Amino acid sequence: MAADVLSKQYDSPHHILANGPQCADSLRDATRLETHWAKTLQEAATRLREQTYSAAVIDQFLLETEPAESEQMLEHLGAAFPVYLNFAVTGMDGLVREERSALHRRKREEGAARRAVEDQMRSEMRGTLTAMLLSRELAMSVPDVPHPALEKIRVIDNLARQLSLRLDVA
Repeated sequence: MAADVLSKQYDSPHHILANGPQCADSLRDATRLETHWAKTLQEAATRLREQTYSAAVIDQFLLETEPAESEQMLEHLGAAFPVYLNFAVTGMDGLVREERSALHRRKREEGAARRAVEDQMRSEMRGTLTAMLLSRELAMSVPDVPHPALEKIRVIDNLARQLSLRLDVA
């Protein structure tokens, strides 16, 4: 995973940005993640299409001044957690703090999503296992079932019970 620092130099003295490569170096040192810097939103969109990133640090000024390019770049965020900063007022310490916070939020959200998927799978498996065990009971109650078929039904029952215990769903 990597963090992508998006920055662009402006001629306006009212919008002074931190040096992009220096920002990337500071983030890499602070997070120990591979970090890239994009000079333009088009370059950022290309990088986001080509590689998966943990986070993308985006200058809010770019979103306001280049809406079409911003929209294109945002469409390619994928799994990257967006971190919006005003580079004109956010220093290096603020940048690192916001990036760490974003990575922590992403990790927390991934954990919650993983637990939700696990809960959903357990719920679905519980229903399937219950149906299997009920079907086994019904099959065992059919009169004159040949002995080889009964043995196969018992094997299926045993496997369903083992699966139930392993998954802790029944």
